[in-house]
Amino acid sequence: MDLLADFRYAVRLLRRTPVFTIAAIGTLALGIGANTTIFSLVRDVLLRPLPYQNPDQIVMVWEEGRPPGSRETRPLQATTGTGV
Repeated sequence: MDLLADFRYAVRLLRRTPVFTIAAIGTLALGIGANTTIFSLVRDVLLRPLPYQNPDQIVMVWEEGRPPGSRETRPLQATTGTGV
């Protein structure tokens, strides 16, 4: 059989079962849409460089040992290290 005959046969079968055809097309559409969305998020969040001049010099500052909701203020201590 040639490709055109196979295509005609597939179309004939899909026209015979419209519920299956709609379900199959809907499933493909949802899968492609979800895949595109996840890829776009991963690309934007993880793969693109940060929009700053020297992103390797960005640091995070936090305070340890303070109870949640406490209004006590203490100067932050500078520490060195590679931990985040």
